[in-house]
Amino acid sequence: MNINDLGRAMELSCSEGWNQTGRDWKLLLENSINTCIVAEFNGNVIGTATALNHSNKVAWIGMVIVDKRIRGQGVGKMLLADIIDALKSIDSIKLDATPAGLPLYKKLGFKEEFLIYRMINSSTVNAGRSDSDYEPVSIDHTSLPEVLEADRVLFGTDRSYLLRTLFESYPEKAFIIRDSNKLSGYIFGRDGIRYNYIGPLFAFSSDAARSLFTKALQSLSGKPVALDVLEDKADFTAWLESAGFLKQRHFIRMFLKNNSYPGEVKYQFLISGPEFG
Repeated sequence: MNINDLGRAMELSCSEGWNQTGRDWKLLLENSINTCIVAEFNGNVIGTATALNHSNKVAWIGMVIVDKRIRGQGVGKMLLADIIDALKSIDSIKLDATPAGLPLYKKLGFKEEFLIYRMINSSTVNAGRSDSDYEPVSIDHTSLPEVLEADRVLFGTDRSYLLRTLFESYPEKAFIIRDSNKLSGYIFGRDGIRYNYIGPLFAFSSDAARSLFTKALQSLSGKPVALDVLEDKADFTAWLESAGFLKQRHFIRMFLKNNSYPGEVKYQFLISGPEFG
């Protein structure tokens, strides 16, 4: 993939009703250690696949799209085979699969890890409030290194390229929370074509998670919001439902080869998106 393919890539993702913006595509393409490929037919892009490289330890496959008019001819399988081959030096390859893609990923050797629920709220007017004593504050250039250091442990490996890019692009959507001057959680967000997207969110308690999420919603009143919450966060999910969020569909977290960098999943409430991990 090159910069001239981005317009067509956006056409494909929009045709699927996906939420990615041109800025999201550029995030994937502009880092030289990422892997972004296209399939072409008669000089036209008919498919895409990307892999966000997290410090040469974990590669996150996403944006696997095939033009609806070309499906059923093996293009998706070809794209996946090629991108997996390009990632053979990476210890762990991961992705968040849709139910439709699950059979193909299983055939390729991917193993299931856990479920993630996509939740949406078409209007956050009644999004609810947290009664916590925590007070989230904006992440700034002073606190960002602290967040990145914590995330290396909590996510499982260094993904500072992703978090720095989210912070620099959407600083108004990034917050941190502390308890007795110790980091208790952090949250990021970004714009989308259809929804404002909230995530990732890591927190050491449900109370801290609710406070961070409530803070993130303050500037989004009346706007559509989407997020992806881990299956095991039942209390947090119930709280989201009480605030008007509805489960739309689910993803299956999967890995190929090794799951050497699982991170501290118990503290992960929201992911960064199925295309980012």
